[in-house]
Amino acid sequence: MSTRIIRSAFQALGLSNRGRFEEKVNAEMQRVIEALEQHPEEKAKGTLTLTVNFTKLGDRIDMKPAVKAKLPEEKDFTSTPFWIVEGGLSVQHPSQSDMFGGPSEVGDRRRSAEPA
Repeated sequence: MSTRIIRSAFQALGLSNRGRFEEKVNAEMQRVIEALEQHPEEKAKGTLTLTVNFTKLGDRIDMKPAVKAKLPEEKDFTSTPFWIVEGGLSVQHPSQSDMFGGPSEVGDRRRSAEPA
């Protein structure tokens, strides 16, 4: 009977934990792909990191793999530009005229609740 020699990292990882590690890597890769597909931005980034630690124990080497998925970050809100006008905030630049002729201020609903 001849000894099976493994020289391929991917073959060794496929055998790791009786194939369960390969299943875990595939599942994590699928999570990254799904998160990228569902991401609202045109450009997003995900990362799949594989780490393999080797430990020599006498005449044997133990190989311990790990996988980590980093999903694309979701932005909760984008910034909104405001300008300071007369001690308050405005979304209209003070040196530009209003192109649309509509109201340039949003009513402050809390104003009636403030003490006079």
